[in-house]
Amino acid sequence: MREKNYTPLIAILSVALVAIITVLFFLPAYDGEVGFDVKLLPLLNAIFNCFTFIALSVALVAIMKKNVKLHRRFIAAAFGSTTLFLVSYVTYHYLTESTSYGGDGILRTIYLFVLLTHIVLAIVVVPLALISVVRGLQMNVQKHRRIARWTMPIWLYVSFTGVVVYLMISPYY
Repeated sequence: MREKNYTPLIAILSVALVAIITVLFFLPAYDGEVGFDVKLLPLLNAIFNCFTFIALSVALVAIMKKNVKLHRRFIAAAFGSTTLFLVSYVTYHYLTESTSYGGDGILRTIYLFVLLTHIVLAIVVVPLALISVVRGLQMNVQKHRRIARWTMPIWLYVSFTGVVVYLMISPYY
């Protein structure tokens, strides 16, 4: 049986997500009533990133122990928390303008380095994660392993640095 090719769908979804997030940075902040304190959303984003990091770590240990069932469950959990992060992130950036880092000196340099690598790798990990999951679900183990070797460390880095970025910028919200 021939495998379905999800590459065009993954490419469209990846480009659309990056485009939506990019546009949000250039839009003015929402001017209406929201009904809650939007400053809670960055904390929620950090929590979702933390959940993603933990889920990915457990999934990695599970697959190293050849426990495919547990691995799949925690990858699904990582996708779930990443999806919730994305909804919260887009909501926050739709409702308010971005917060600038207020520190200086070496901390500012560290913050900008972490932020830049986080952003670039977050863009890269979207298609990698989607392709990895599709190949895993299709039980195309060889191709899945080949891409997952890149996806897992990048996704771990992105989720971890998401928390670091939050901790560094949180005093300036």
